[in-house]
Amino acid sequence: MRAASASATPPRRPAVPVFSPSSAPKPPGGRLAGVATMIGSGLSNQTGAALGSLAFPVLGPVGVVAVRQYVAAIALLAVGRPRLRSFTWSQWRPVLALAVVFGTMNLSLYTAIDRVGLGLAVTLEFLGPLTIALAGARRRIDACCALIAAAGAVTLMRPQPSTDYLGLGPGLLAACCWASYILLNRTVGDRVPGAQGSAAASLVSAVLFLPVGALAALRHPPTAAAVGYAVAAGVLSSAVPYLADLLTLRRVPARAFGLFMSVNPLLAALVGWIGLGQSLGGLEWAAIGAVVAANACSMLSRKKG
Repeated sequence: MRAASASATPPRRPAVPVFSPSSAPKPPGGRLAGVATMIGSGLSNQTGAALGSLAFPVLGPVGVVAVRQYVAAIALLAVGRPRLRSFTWSQWRPVLALAVVFGTMNLSLYTAIDRVGLGLAVTLEFLGPLTIALAGARRRIDACCALIAAAGAVTLMRPQPSTDYLGLGPGLLAACCWASYILLNRTVGDRVPGAQGSAAASLVSAVLFLPVGALAALRHPPTAAAVGYAVAAGVLSSAVPYLADLLTLRRVPARAFGLFMSVNPLLAALVGWIGLGQSLGGLEWAAIGAVVAANACSMLSRKKG
């Protein structure tokens, strides 16, 4: 995804090197093209997750995540081209940790999607980067934003007869993994040049999922349609957003990029509702809106720097 920043909430895909708006060349098309690319990236990410969920009855979340890890590794290796033999142990340590967190993050997210639906799962996962973004803040408005986000999270997890705690748990685990992913990406970015660290981590994660994918295939023989959905999930949720975000960060400021990424929970809820028929109640929509509003308010109130 991308090397994450504490001041901007990053999206959830393999780490992409962040370009400084002041130093990166501005391609033709300007910010309008950047906004269009951000919208396309967000829709691609959530549509990929929705398509992946269609393969759950055959492959299960584990099988779908395994295929997604393979696709992500292929995409990142093609761009990052890591020189693995030149890595030192001090470089390998955070890369290996990143690989484990990457795989766990996707597996816990897809498990949550299988049980509580796309919109709620992505919203819970989004609490991870939102926490990182607000953790170092010292302003009153950020404290208010944290309270708003917490209220939204409590509303989503409020006890009721239909509450699926086995689904909410993986969603919160995904949030912890995404927060860890951000911090690890900083270390990897400092120690490994370019996108080589992210590419190496995706390769290790894919290798770790080889026996997992083989076991899942033996227990649940795959069909062509299920594999197609899983591959589509990998392409739309990893490869396409990776390239789209590279282009976006050349056109729009990082602050605007982070602000738009806060809309992903709403996009996930809409895709789940329209594409998968996963309806939400009024309180759920309000809770998702609260989490999005908390991040948006924090981002909009930051000074340009």
